[in-house]
Amino acid sequence: MTRATNVPLPDLGDFSEVPVITILVQPGDRVEAEQPLIELESDKATMEVPAPFAGIVETITVSVGDTVSQGDLLLSVVAEGAVGDEPAVDTVPTPQPDEAPKPEAPVPSPQTQTLMPSQSMPTSSEHIFAGPSVRKYARELGVDLSQVVGTGSKNRISREDVQAHVKAAASMPAATSPQSSSTTSLAVNHPAWPEPNYADFGPIEEFDLSRIQTISAGNLSRNWVTIPHVTNFDKSDITETEAFRKSINERDMARGAKVTMLALMMKASVAALKEFPRFNVSFAGGKLIQKKYYHIGFAADTPKGLVVPVVRDCDRKGIAEIATEMGALAAKARDGKLTGADMSGGCFTVSSLGGIGGTGFTPIINAPEVAILGATRSEIQPVWNGESFEPRLIQPLSLSWDHRAVDGAAAARFLKHLAAGLSDTRQLLL
Repeated sequence: MTRATNVPLPDLGDFSEVPVITILVQPGDRVEAEQPLIELESDKATMEVPAPFAGIVETITVSVGDTVSQGDLLLSVVAEGAVGDEPAVDTVPTPQPDEAPKPEAPVPSPQTQTLMPSQSMPTSSEHIFAGPSVRKYARELGVDLSQVVGTGSKNRISREDVQAHVKAAASMPAATSPQSSSTTSLAVNHPAWPEPNYADFGPIEEFDLSRIQTISAGNLSRNWVTIPHVTNFDKSDITETEAFRKSINERDMARGAKVTMLALMMKASVAALKEFPRFNVSFAGGKLIQKKYYHIGFAADTPKGLVVPVVRDCDRKGIAEIATEMGALAAKARDGKLTGADMSGGCFTVSSLGGIGGTGFTPIINAPEVAILGATRSEIQPVWNGESFEPRLIQPLSLSWDHRAVDGAAAARFLKHLAAGLSDTRQLLL
């Protein structure tokens, strides 16, 4: 008897409802262990599901365009060497989906939606057909899932459905019905987005946004609207630091990965987070969660859009090790191979435009973090040393911070401490 083994979707970290973009095999194909079977595209990365063992593909239970979550059945494979006339299937236990929704009243119009980031979800949403990550996402935005139209199988609600609902609510007039005394409405009465016929004014060309760009747009809009941003500016004299960086790169040319100023900024960020732990927090359930670890993210530009890989435990790693991991993560980002684990758990983010230019910018905080460091191109400037002007390499810095978590005085001290550490790398060893 031939026995086939079901291949479910493995753990993807924080991701759920991930679309299937490519099926790389067909029933009857022979596959090797670890050979890619299916390609998925999450919010910020393309991932491959490998074969757990060598064998023959028997059935495929998903199609291109389907969305899948951890534990969902993808296909079945007959292990190499298993031969017989009557097929059978070894069922691998998988997490059961949420209870299918019972018939409900018509979904309310988006005009009635009230966006409340800190509001707990109504108990009625517990019976909505949506995955855990979608429910969490809806809670963060204050969206009542009972008012969201699901476009998935069996009316299952995806992140895109939640985002579409929020966009629709934001473009509609605020509800005129009285609000409960226990809540505060944050609905905004925005006029409709202008959409002229651009072809009336001249030649045009249309381009589709990548999935990363589409998702990032929603996340950035949410972060900008819901977080009270303030940005401080400062500068650091990195003359000696740059000389040190070049010297170690020349000394260790055979190592491959070069130490960049970004790696030094990440190490300086750790020192500042240790000195000012209030910047290493996140909001959750009306409380502040103080983190005792130091995972630093860095903004990486890719052909498909911006992603933020995370280097873990930067407090335990030297600058060269951080630089090496950054290089590996940046390469995965460019190839679209970052996993959910590669982009989760960050405490603080550094966004550097030093390789491009500029004199300053106001980076948007990467929720659920409460601060982000921005850096632009350093330049030689005349600095008075008490007797004369001398040329020094000056690095502009900007720090965007969440005013709910910290205040202006703390932010100024944090950025001053970070700039001092970047100016004198010996301080990073303390």
